[in-house]
Amino acid sequence: MRPLSHTCSALLLMVLAALLASGCRGQPSDETPIVPIRNMYQQARYGPQARSAFFADERTMRPLVVDTVAREMEVDLAIDSGFLEDGTGWVLETPQTVVDRFGGTEELLARGQGRFDIFCAPCHGLTGDGRGIVAQRAAARGGAALQPPTFHDDRIRHMPDGQLYATMSNGVRNMPAYDHMLPVDDRWAIVGYVRALQMSQRSQPHAMNLETDR
Repeated sequence: MRPLSHTCSALLLMVLAALLASGCRGQPSDETPIVPIRNMYQQARYGPQARSAFFADERTMRPLVVDTVAREMEVDLAIDSGFLEDGTGWVLETPQTVVDRFGGTEELLARGQGRFDIFCAPCHGLTGDGRGIVAQRAAARGGAALQPPTFHDDRIRHMPDGQLYATMSNGVRNMPAYDHMLPVDDRWAIVGYVRALQMSQRSQPHAMNLETDR
């Protein structure tokens, strides 16, 4: 009589041989598939702007909780909007808090140049003269009215930094808003770099809005 271990080994070899012969493929079945955790496939949810009977106002898109901000949001409203919190006017200069977060003026301007060359130069030109490649192509096709203004115009030279920042954030005319494309600090860095461009093109430079590194 064969030992039990020999019998089990023989059966295992027979099963493996059968699997190899069939290519380890199962057979088609008309049975309903077994889904062990069904709610992972069919989760209850609301669509955008759908109505809900759970909340008193029946809105599924809930408003922000009063006096709270998301972790990634800027808590200083003046830095976030470019407008003074008391509502009296624009922020005149790039906030020193932003400069410090970059580690100084040099780092801020380097970041500003990099972001400017990517997001602004295609329309405004590398020197901010409003003659970027997009503007040139638009003019060549009869769209000269779409040419952006030059940053070296006195109107923009004397524009408060906060207003320049807000224009970039919210967009104006055919220029899109960049508030969702560029973080707050990057937008302020671009403002600083625009001021540097203006200084480079003017014998009596506009007062720089950034303090020197300590």
